[in-house]
Amino acid sequence: QVQLVESGGGLVQPGGSLRLSCAASGFTLNDYTIGWFRQAPGKEREGISCISSSDGSTYYADSVQGRFTIARDNAKNTVYLQMNSLKPEDTAVYYCAADNPATTVQAMCVYHRGYWGQGTQVTVSS
Repeated sequence: QVQLVESGGGLVQPGGSLRLSCAASGFTLNDYTIGWFRQAPGKEREGISCISSSDGSTYYADSVQGRFTIARDNAKNTVYLQMNSLKPEDTAVYYCAADNPATTVQAMCVYHRGYWGQGTQVTVSS
């Protein structure tokens, strides 16, 4: 079965850091455009960071630019989202998704395409 599993979420204080992981089974993430998305209560789902399968192109939403970094570890079949300088407004359920490598990073983060994981909760408080 094709599956994506997010992990690494939790409770963190403002200004702290977390690293989220998106691990794949049943397919190789190297061959896919990958995106990180989040949805906060009462808000629409937001594409926050996406990465291509080929040329390494990346996209970051303005809300996370300079604070979050997306990266691949091909040996572990995993994509990470390093989140620094976290703010309470970053509180959300975070999802990863994988799509056809023909999908550009812009299309991935705008149109929310592909196969999806179940999400991991990130809470920034106190």
